[in-house]
Amino acid sequence: MTGNIVGERFVLASFGESHGKVVGAVIDGCPAGLKLSEEDIQRDLDLRKPGQSIVTTQRKEGDVVEIMSGTFRGNTTGAPIMMLIRNQDQDSRAYEALVNTPRPGHADATSRAKYGGFNDYRGGGRFSGRITATFVMGGAVAKKLLRETLGIEIIAYTSELGGLKAEGFTLDDARKNRYSNEVRSPDPRMAEEMKKKVIEMRGKGDSLGGVVECVALNVPEGLGEPVFGSLDSDLARMALSIPAVKGVEFGSGFSSTRLTGTQNNDLYSIREGKLFSETNNSGGILGGISSGMPVVYRIAFKPAASVAAKQRTFDTAKNEEVDLVVPGRHDPTVVPRAVPVVESVTALVLADHAIRGGFIAPVLKQVD
Repeated sequence: MTGNIVGERFVLASFGESHGKVVGAVIDGCPAGLKLSEEDIQRDLDLRKPGQSIVTTQRKEGDVVEIMSGTFRGNTTGAPIMMLIRNQDQDSRAYEALVNTPRPGHADATSRAKYGGFNDYRGGGRFSGRITATFVMGGAVAKKLLRETLGIEIIAYTSELGGLKAEGFTLDDARKNRYSNEVRSPDPRMAEEMKKKVIEMRGKGDSLGGVVECVALNVPEGLGEPVFGSLDSDLARMALSIPAVKGVEFGSGFSSTRLTGTQNNDLYSIREGKLFSETNNSGGILGGISSGMPVVYRIAFKPAASVAAKQRTFDTAKNEEVDLVVPGRHDPTVVPRAVPVVESVTALVLADHAIRGGFIAPVLKQVD
């Protein structure tokens, strides 16, 4: 199965399946000399793991990370960093009954066709949201590298859920509030309304989609390798690799189609001797290259495909249409748990481009 490796200089290889023994990540290209512990990775994994609230799946996984290689005496060595977590609460019985009845909205039919039925279909296998834990493992390394070397801070949050939009918040509000409520909203008042709507949909056996907005601060000018390695195209590629993502926009995004050029252009001035744009409709990227303004983009997530309501599908063994109720433990929305995943994929791309552009050295410090 190809397509499991991404990046040029800071490389992530993702492995494992939803109901397999483990899921894990290998990071190759991390500079030597970065202080790194399992606690650094665990903090981010704890934000993504299932079973934490009523608005997410009730599958109980500790998601305890083990670093198997690439560190010595608390520092990265420059060798590949291999990390894994062991699956412990998988229940595959329900999926045996679904072999011939593909679930609507899932990759059951397409993956079976591509791999001739040899793929691990339990829990969605390689196509499950469970694999985003591997993104978070790699992203945690990238986030620490970016923070320690360039002072880059990445803040993601739920900006919209089920048609309800967070409004009137500042970036400081987002920094403070996003992990203090179950839906990861920067707006505490709207967080309660979002939660109520998720619970309502769960009671109806249905699910909701939404939008995660991400802001990266202190990104230096000059990241990006146009044309086909531009910063925004690589960010979009990584975002679209998250299961359930169906759209990406940067800066003013689709709303720019309703503006004129003079309204949408970011006008320049000088501030403290540096070129500065008064607005940031470009989302911090021009011509595929970071401008020094905050990188801002939004990612659209479809409603979770697994729902308790009855749906129609086709039984390929009986060659007839049948009604299907998908058993198991499911997220009524994937959006809250996707917030740390979005931060992670953003960090992976920024770290890769920072190393490619010479902003981060191959050795961060020398041993005394």
